[in-house]
Amino acid sequence: MSDRPDLDTLRAISRRVRWEATAIVDAANRGRPNDTGVKVGGHQASSASMVDIVVALWFHELTSLDRVSVKPHASPVLHAVNHLLGTLDPAYLTTLRAQGGIQAYPSRRKDPDPVDFSTGSVGIGATATLWAAIAHRYARSQFPTTPEAGRFISLLGDAELDEGAIWEAVADPQVASLGELLWVVDLNRQSLDRVVPDIQIQRLQAMFEAGGWQVVTLKWGSVVSELFERDGGEELRERLESMPNEEYQRALRVAPDELAERIAGDSGSPRLRALLVSVSPGHLAEALRDLGGHDLGLLVDTFETVDDHRPTVVFAYTVKGRGLPTEGHPQNHSALLTGAQMQTLAESSGTSLDDPFAPFDPDSPAGLLCARRARELSRPDVPAPAPLAVPTELGHPHRKAASTQATLGRLLADLVRDAPAAASRVVTCSPDVASSTNLGGWINKTGVWSVAERRDWFVDDAERLLRWSESQSGQHLELGIAEVNLVGLLGELGATWSRWGERLIPIATLYDPFVGRALEPWSFGLYAGGQSILVGTPSGVTLSSEGGAHQSVSTPSIGLEQPGCTAWEPAFAQDLEWCFLHAMAQVGVPGGTSAYFRLSTRPVDPARAQVPETADLRERRRRLAVAGGYRLSAHGAERDEVTLVGVGAIMPEVLDAADALEAAGVRAGVLCLTSPDLVFRSLQARGRRDGADASDVLDVLLPAAHPAPLVTVLDGHPHTLAFLAAARGDRIRCLGVSEFGESSSLPDAYRRHGIDRAAIVGAALDLLGR
Repeated sequence: MSDRPDLDTLRAISRRVRWEATAIVDAANRGRPNDTGVKVGGHQASSASMVDIVVALWFHELTSLDRVSVKPHASPVLHAVNHLLGTLDPAYLTTLRAQGGIQAYPSRRKDPDPVDFSTGSVGIGATATLWAAIAHRYARSQFPTTPEAGRFISLLGDAELDEGAIWEAVADPQVASLGELLWVVDLNRQSLDRVVPDIQIQRLQAMFEAGGWQVVTLKWGSVVSELFERDGGEELRERLESMPNEEYQRALRVAPDELAERIAGDSGSPRLRALLVSVSPGHLAEALRDLGGHDLGLLVDTFETVDDHRPTVVFAYTVKGRGLPTEGHPQNHSALLTGAQMQTLAESSGTSLDDPFAPFDPDSPAGLLCARRARELSRPDVPAPAPLAVPTELGHPHRKAASTQATLGRLLADLVRDAPAAASRVVTCSPDVASSTNLGGWINKTGVWSVAERRDWFVDDAERLLRWSESQSGQHLELGIAEVNLVGLLGELGATWSRWGERLIPIATLYDPFVGRALEPWSFGLYAGGQSILVGTPSGVTLSSEGGAHQSVSTPSIGLEQPGCTAWEPAFAQDLEWCFLHAMAQVGVPGGTSAYFRLSTRPVDPARAQVPETADLRERRRRLAVAGGYRLSAHGAERDEVTLVGVGAIMPEVLDAADALEAAGVRAGVLCLTSPDLVFRSLQARGRRDGADASDVLDVLLPAAHPAPLVTVLDGHPHTLAFLAAARGDRIRCLGVSEFGESSSLPDAYRRHGIDRAAIVGAALDLLGR
């Protein structure tokens, strides 16, 4: 925090930021040729309401250690500030929403200037600061050389508070200890389509207070507060504060000489009326707009004095479109100023449409403050993470029948002993399902991490199998039953390598049916640069007795279609070990990628994987497994009359069907796919002009010279593997789950959905016309 600047200088910068933010949107719409018929868009009004809050922070309060999330519709304000600070080349100011230019919403990875957090998915960008604070605390507790951080600040619109993701995060028990957390709510009382009805502030304040937050409300500025001190002023305050939002917004739109009568209303007292008529119409109009979120002095004082022992939320009342001709209009969300309006705004802002982004005179008070703040806010480059060796396998034999879920638990527990350096970088998370997703062994060895150490009252209970000791040395973070919180934290744990130069390998387990619930925030975390491993387990109708509500169908397709992620569904324990370690090696590094594993609780005999014993053949099998799949047949592809392709827990049925076909005189080849995702990429890479380096695993699995009909089988939607028909033009029959299930035995579930041995044999014979 720098010395307190002159308020007139801050106001000059505020006028310039408001102008530049508005001009950035104007240049993208009126200043750029567009013959597509598709609007470019932008948010001039939403930007204007946030300007003074941003100026008070960037030009006084922030330090280089602070990290700020800016509401999505105020991205032009952030870029205008970066321009004035010299961290955005002026050439980009006309490129909003253009290829290679400024993104529609702040993007940490895609914008050309410094952006701390990606926003744009309403609510999720705001909560990211909360998870980043926890991730930083975790990294510092494990690796003391992790750089310091300051405050984690979210600037969010009040309409974002409608999002459930906000309240799931606010209510998490660990949040009440995060004194470095500061949220500022731009309370402009408008959403996209409407003025937010009624008066909700008391309810919102109470909800934050119930979560242990300090709540500060900035409702009125100094101009109107001076009127409150006059005779009749208390009645004026009561009248303004009892107005529904819609009535207040309407008052902003009337002519100044009509304002006194509108405020007095039908029941205004003589004292109130006397006060109103004693004030000039222009001054009264200024006072009505004089809200706390536009009072730079009040904002500066507030930010300096917030409690740093608990999280703080500041409700800053603002006017949407403040200072623009559209201010307060209920349909101003996407409204664009006309050329004439832009000309008038330029004149009042002391700038010009001919040179809209001219910098301040470097010797002016504003120019000097911009230069000083640029120096104070500059940050050193983030150091590259230290090299880390992740083993390709642990070397323990897999002899007993085991599920992939149980194998993951064993792998993590063994990792602590066999590869301690890699294990030290692993952090696991779970939404209250750690024990039921087989993380117990790992937790017993590494402990549970918590913001504050808690006494373990069951430490002397000899019957307890899971040791739940919470401290800052543990490596497992447990959240409540809120998958959105889980993946929000996962994304920020997966960004520590790029934020602080400290590599983590975050692994989260949740029930696979709930992947859909977590998908959007997890996807947004990947977009923002978080690298992590998400484990969905148990999965599919293989979870037969749990019933249709817990039998995931679409998740294999979700994994295949998710950018920034590799989806895996190994069938055998050894495959899971190879693929999981391979995925770990890709997390937390420049150019890395996330992973999604779909696992099962069904035990599978490892002998059926026919893992070669000789070292060279075993390594070839491993390479094929991590490339996407391998062949499980004694004969070569040239002898296939039909090829059976299986994924995951269904492989025993596929192998049994191959044996049954063999007994019937039909030679069936068997392919075991560990990652349909990678196999699909192999197909897409064929013949690409860009020469992309892609695996040729598909040519190994389905050689062009030996076509044969295909039967694909998985415990998920059958269209997931339909692309395989394009490999050679084979006839194909896709078996899978396309209906909701119900509670049943495993054989009954497979039979009902047509993925049992008999269905596979029947599909093969149908393709062969037998």
